[in-house]
Amino acid sequence: MDTTSPAAAEEGLALAVAAEALYLLNLMVVPGLAFLGIAWMWFTKRKPATALARCHLDQVFFASLWAGVLLVIANAAILFFGGYQSPHTWVIVILYFTTCHTTLICFGAIGLARALAGKPYRFPLIGRPCDT
Repeated sequence: MDTTSPAAAEEGLALAVAAEALYLLNLMVVPGLAFLGIAWMWFTKRKPATALARCHLDQVFFASLWAGVLLVIANAAILFFGGYQSPHTWVIVILYFTTCHTTLICFGAIGLARALAGKPYRFPLIGRPCDT
């Protein structure tokens, strides 16, 4: 894709914003379904996309995978510490949501703001390097 044309830049910006919006939808509104949208965009639109769009697509795709891994770890901890009927369950759930989940949502909000501004964004700790 020609990254110097205004149409390509506008399309890349729209793709970056859509990716970040889907990431937030995945975390807060329709988990799983929004991830399918992210995965579809990553597999079908990443290669011809602008550098900005590729950067945001990579960030949200891999951050979504990390979010899934963290959710599996939280569930494994619940099972390890006595199952879902144990009083430890609520401690783990509250710790997970106040640390991991909230942090991922904050990263996504910053990523959406950067995408709307037409700037690249790399998620702290879990982000992949961008080629911009």
